[in-house]
Amino acid sequence: MNIRENRDQGSLRVVVTGPIEGHPLRIGAGFAASSFRHEQFAGRMDPLVMVDHYTMTEPTFGPHAHAGMSAVSILFEDSEGQFHNRDSLGNDIDLEPGDLYWLAAGRGAVHDERPRAGARTHGLQVFVNLPARLEHAEPDSLHVRAAQMPVVEGEGARVRVVLGETNGTAGARSPALPMTILDAHLEGSGRYTHALPSGVQVWVYAVDGEAELAASGSTLRLEQGKARALRVNAAGASLELRSESGAHVVLMQGEPLGEPIVQRGPFVMSTVEALEEVTAAYAGVDFGSLL
Repeated sequence: MNIRENRDQGSLRVVVTGPIEGHPLRIGAGFAASSFRHEQFAGRMDPLVMVDHYTMTEPTFGPHAHAGMSAVSILFEDSEGQFHNRDSLGNDIDLEPGDLYWLAAGRGAVHDERPRAGARTHGLQVFVNLPARLEHAEPDSLHVRAAQMPVVEGEGARVRVVLGETNGTAGARSPALPMTILDAHLEGSGRYTHALPSGVQVWVYAVDGEAELAASGSTLRLEQGKARALRVNAAGASLELRSESGAHVVLMQGEPLGEPIVQRGPFVMSTVEALEEVTAAYAGVDFGSLL
């Protein structure tokens, strides 16, 4: 049963859209992804701008700039080897399987991520929007190692709290907008219920296997490679993730900004004028450089 978009949604505690499949994306011989963009979700992905579910085995992008948003790398535990991360904030680190790296680019930062020789990086690359008031803030970053992430287990579910909080179990906080990221593995007949704060939007993606989402009295299928977006209208709501045959599901939750998104590649601003300014700043090498 799908919950359709209509004018009566205000009476629903949770409004669910989708399912939506990502667009295939290949760059060179070492990068393959399924790519989701905010336009596909008609505003229900806010504050997310983009999510790429990718596998990378070779250096692909080279040093590049970000501005007006946060670039977030979520590595899955089945990644192999190290993912070398450098940026103009002075960070030079190797991400390990299961790690998170959050770069809040603000007014601008230069970034480079690439698998070490022989490595296979499997994960999500996420662009998170910043409110207009923070578009020109100083850049900041956060590295959370897999061993630092709380793990909730029970009822055939193992849930890594990559960021934020679920049912009283708190992980690290983002250096920008508050966000919860859960990396859930469900066994056959496994289930996990996550309490949903009022006013948030949630994006749920089936990395592997088939899951069901139970919310607001409806149960919806989520097939492998597809995503659904949820808007939470009232307090006391919850979302149950479950699977009969086993699944790997990622949940991302944040408060929507409700602001315009003007994007040019890795630059995200709220107006065309601001986008032109940040593009000119990068051309003038105002973003710093990698060491």
